[in-house]
Amino acid sequence: MKRSAIKRRPLADTTLATLEPEATEYRELDGNGLYFRVKPDGGKSWQLRYKNAAGKWSWLGLGSYPEVSGALARKKAGEHQANISNGIDPLEHKRSEKARQEAAASRTFRVAAEDWFQYMQAKGLEQSTLDKARTYLDKDILPALGDRQLDDITRNDCANLQASLEARGAHNVAKKARGWINQIFGRAIARGLTENDPASRLSAIAAPAPATRQQPHLLEHELPDFLHALRASTSRLPARTAAWLCLWLAVRPGMLRFAEWSEFDLDAGTWSVPAAKMKMDRDYMTPLPSQAIAALQDLRRVTGGNRWLFPGVGPKNPTISENTISQVYANAGYKGRLVGHGARHTASTLLNEHDWPKKHIDAQLAHKLEGVAGVYNKAQYLEQRRVMMQWYADYLDALASGTAKQLSRNAITAPSLPQSASRPDQ
Repeated sequence: MKRSAIKRRPLADTTLATLEPEATEYRELDGNGLYFRVKPDGGKSWQLRYKNAAGKWSWLGLGSYPEVSGALARKKAGEHQANISNGIDPLEHKRSEKARQEAAASRTFRVAAEDWFQYMQAKGLEQSTLDKARTYLDKDILPALGDRQLDDITRNDCANLQASLEARGAHNVAKKARGWINQIFGRAIARGLTENDPASRLSAIAAPAPATRQQPHLLEHELPDFLHALRASTSRLPARTAAWLCLWLAVRPGMLRFAEWSEFDLDAGTWSVPAAKMKMDRDYMTPLPSQAIAALQDLRRVTGGNRWLFPGVGPKNPTISENTISQVYANAGYKGRLVGHGARHTASTLLNEHDWPKKHIDAQLAHKLEGVAGVYNKAQYLEQRRVMMQWYADYLDALASGTAKQLSRNAITAPSLPQSASRPDQ
């Protein structure tokens, strides 16, 4: 339909649908300041012409046709004209509303949480810690608080989230989440996004956690049968080696998972772990008994070209999973009786029962001393621990062979670093 054929105003629906474009853009008055715009490419839309407070004519877009019908455009125009008569400039109102929405979007808990997480990544936290934070942000915290405005979140909101975690028995998660939420609000306050601090003092109403259960571990009389079963393991070499190293070194399984070849000096018989990976304020070094050195020499032929001692499968799994070591023990017939962390309990118990100095045991287990001693005592007792851990690895061998009574702890001398030693699968 040609615009010259228009017979009446307001424009009929058939007119709106059939108006033809021309070489240049044009507008047709619908009535009461409302215009129908037709562009050369056939695009159609509605515009309201009005006089602003400065007495100048302005155009306000009301939406595209046919998404905005004639009836809806007239309704919108009437609402804007009512505001104009009350001194409200619709363009200024639209700009201020957009700015308000953008400001609101920047002040949601989700935005503050993502900013906090990026900050924690930049600090170089241990990957396992970041993975836990990411998991519980996505699984629990953001679904409950993510789309809320920081200013609108109440203490009850935070307390209810904490209670929901406790109700499913996740007391440790509830404790960590409480700390993370508190940090998120603290950083948001520092950035001027809010003055609201609803996550403080939640520990005062935290439900008491059940008594801590020791990790499944083995005592000395249970070790001979276990060691025979582990030597017969059919698990893959990397997983099997990780399981043996967990026994020989009594290190945290999480630290072992992320062990890198660059941290090992097999000639010196040491493994050096930077403080950034540790739950400590200093680097950690463990001596390697001859059994561990031999096993690592074998492993290096398999994974030595990789950054990690125990690489995983695929880009999302750079290393073996947190359950791999425990699964090796389970496959050997000890499911529920020994887990990776439990190997530390076993080593601590056996070393203490055989009267090794507690300070040497604590240093091997990377336990931080409490109080003033924890601040000033940075001794690692490396050479003493080298003797102790070689005795421990030898004692495990002796338990398996039935010759443990012949291995006197008092007769130990400092070990030399061997060129070769028995492998865990021999």
